[in-house]
Amino acid sequence: MPSSLVRPLARLLLPSLLGLLGLLSACTRVCSLSEPEPVRHGPDIDATAVRLMTEAKLPGLALAIIEEGQVVAVKAYGLRDVEQAAPLKTDTVMYGASLTKLVFGYLVMQLVDEGVLDLDTPIERYLKKPLPEFKKYEDLAADPRWKQLTPRMLLSHSPGVPNFRFLNPDGKLDFKFDPGARYAYSGEGINLLQFVLEDAGLGLDAGQEFQRRVFDRFGMRRTSMVWRDDFAPNVTTGYDEHGVAKAHHQRGSVRAAGSMDTTIEDYAKFLAGLMRGEGLSSKARAELLSPQLAIPWAHQFPTLTEETDPRNQTISLSAGLGMVLFNDRSGPAFFKGGHDEHTDNFALCLERGARCVVLLANSVKGPHVFPPLIEAVLGPTDMPWRWDYNPYPPPTVK
Repeated sequence: MPSSLVRPLARLLLPSLLGLLGLLSACTRVCSLSEPEPVRHGPDIDATAVRLMTEAKLPGLALAIIEEGQVVAVKAYGLRDVEQAAPLKTDTVMYGASLTKLVFGYLVMQLVDEGVLDLDTPIERYLKKPLPEFKKYEDLAADPRWKQLTPRMLLSHSPGVPNFRFLNPDGKLDFKFDPGARYAYSGEGINLLQFVLEDAGLGLDAGQEFQRRVFDRFGMRRTSMVWRDDFAPNVTTGYDEHGVAKAHHQRGSVRAAGSMDTTIEDYAKFLAGLMRGEGLSSKARAELLSPQLAIPWAHQFPTLTEETDPRNQTISLSAGLGMVLFNDRSGPAFFKGGHDEHTDNFALCLERGARCVVLLANSVKGPHVFPPLIEAVLGPTDMPWRWDYNPYPPPTVK
């Protein structure tokens, strides 16, 4: 072939060849997906849960299993209060902790659906006055980077501010990096978006929005963003790593980053509804669960780590809007944890087969139980436990 024809022909064929390679690559990923195993539940799972709890000295554990977007099992094991020998039940109120953030992301995407909020509009356009003029955010007066903040950055944990300001030696809020530059877990960012939605900006009442848009929708009758007195007769006591008890914190203000009290029955209803796509347009749900930015960092905590792990890229570990995403052997997946010094919770969902496992524990010893129990229910997954829990595996239980 004359050389004069080679380059023009190559230019014509190259797009087609690249497209074919893309299709082959996509087929390699999709065609190699494992067929989803049916979720396991019943006496064998009950026995596994009890055995793992006993080995870990975990006082109480609640479990929910979802398949094809439907709740197929809800269980409770052990005690809600050791001293009282009070059993944990499926309607026992437990602290949801950061599982709240996933609910908040769902709520925000309803507002996006309705045109009330745009994910990429800087928050300054929604505020009644510049952010540093509010006393709560006066620490940012000398740093104009607050003007770059968008709802997308706040929901995807990339605002550049610390997890919480009290972690700074001086207790003040500051930027650790430019907004949107990287992932670094930030409860401050989530609470700031709540601030934008409320009187400082859009004039909404976050507590009422949670109630109307989520809790009422799914019949979550024993879930609230603040303490309710009717919870008192059936609520968990929390336990630290030494088994020291702490009474349930009766939170009096709404915090989108983590003030929710809930039950395993209620949270399972929400998560099943999310898997079915209820309450959101297909576009909004897809955006909620789409990768916002890659997470190369070796661990979630400490939040500002510079250590990276190449295994994250293998599973496309990335931030979603209120949860973390990865590519499981079965296809797209997401997870969300929630904990404090006396609580540990975890939810893992696999899009293929609309399958989820939710675990709520009234102790920080949950990480000893969660991975093997989830595998017993779902079979092997590619969940990056070593990223979510640091260190992992957890130290030997004593």
